[in-house]
Amino acid sequence: MNSGFRQIGFVACTVTNPVWFVKTRLQLDQQHRLSTRETIRRIYARSGLLGFYKGITASYMGISETVIHFVIYEAVKKRLQDWSMSHRTLVDEDYDCDSKTFSDFVQFMAAGAISKTTASCIAYPHEVARTRLREEGSKYRSFWQTLALVCKEEGYRGMYRGLVTQLIRQIPNTAIMMSTYEASVYLLNKYIPDKASAGSGNELTGADALNRLPGEDYDDNFSYEVPSAHPDESNSQNLT
Repeated sequence: MNSGFRQIGFVACTVTNPVWFVKTRLQLDQQHRLSTRETIRRIYARSGLLGFYKGITASYMGISETVIHFVIYEAVKKRLQDWSMSHRTLVDEDYDCDSKTFSDFVQFMAAGAISKTTASCIAYPHEVARTRLREEGSKYRSFWQTLALVCKEEGYRGMYRGLVTQLIRQIPNTAIMMSTYEASVYLLNKYIPDKASAGSGNELTGADALNRLPGEDYDDNFSYEVPSAHPDESNSQNLT
């Protein structure tokens, strides 16, 4: 699963990096001199197509945040579900494990918030490096050089500038997103029947019925279909 996340992340970063690059340049334009079209032309005139991919290494490093987030989310979700099951009373003996209640979705929101907070704190420096690399005419040239320079000039705190704002935005967003995802999966599984399970049965047909060993235990109430000698006829008999 983690390799799948990484592959999807690489593709998404490669395709969308020019869009984020132009957006960052517009946000850093304090004098509001350039429009979106003028910004794109300016980037292309100075650096060509490769200019739109400045800072993409930092974006690739950011894929680790998504991987960390989902790994922690699954672990926290399982712990919360186990805790919830262990605290059920005798009144809840008939509780259906496949059903979901409001408290279950609150747990999903909590798991999403905890996992995203942890992942953001671990991987946040790539956000700072990516933004610095997208500045026009900056002294930052590569991902590792940017981190080293920021750490040298501003200390370790410099690599976490804007973290609080990031968490204020990401925590409720991720909590709602993960609970919505779990609710969608639950509703799809509940109201869309599984064809594989719907078509399963206990009936033995053809060679399976004929090849049954004499000493085997079996249920006499089952109807075993035996192929007819004539193709146009269909017979069934109870084997005892």
